[in-house]
Parts: sequence; structure tokens; C-alpha cells
Amino acid sequence: MRRTQGGYGYQPVPTNNGMNHNDMLETENEQMSEDLKRKIGALKNISIEIGNEVKYHNALLRDFDDDIDKTDGFLKSNMKRVMRLGKGGHRSYWCYMFLFALFVFFLLYIILAFR
Repeated sequence: MRRTQGGYGYQPVPTNNGMNHNDMLETENEQMSEDLKRKIGALKNISIEIGNEVKYHNALLRDFDDDIDKTDGFLKSNMKRVMRLGKGGHRSYWCYMFLFALFVFFLLYIILAFR
């Protein structure tokens, strides 16, 4: 195997307007670091907004949970009253309920008949 004459074909980076290679790399690094700072600032703002939204929704969920607990207690107490009414043997209440339902149906019949 023979090697080609002239080495590996390496050519130095051309310089622009009298700037050497190190100055160009330094300028590029500064631009990239400024871009990175802007992106980090944007991510910081986004994460702060996400944190605020999480706190707000957490408070809403806590309030919702409290409302559900209150409603659950209200429904349980009403169901206990209904069960006590049903098991108590208060036949007079059932009779009043039946008479009230008959009155409502009779009233509806009269309204619809004379319409």
C-alpha cells in the first residue's frame, strides 16, 4: 500500500477580514452562549407558569373535594331519615303520601279535561 504524496489533505481554516481562527471561534461561542441563555430564560418562565397552574388547579381540586365531602354527608343524613321513615311503621305518612298523589293526579285530570 502506498501513501499519497502531500499528506492527508489538511488545509487550515481561511481567515476573514484579518480575524484569526481563535477570534472567530470565540465570537461563535459567545453567540451560542447568548442563545443558550435566552432558551434557559424561556424554559425558566415556562416552568414558573406551569408551577402556578399546578398550584391553582390543586386549590380547585381541594375545594372540589371539600364540596364532595359536604354533599356526601348531606346525602347520608337524608338517606338515614328516609330509611327511618320507611322502617318506622308510620303508616299514616304513607297514607298522606298516597292521598297527596291522588290529589295531584285528580288536579291534572281536571286541568287537561277542561282545556
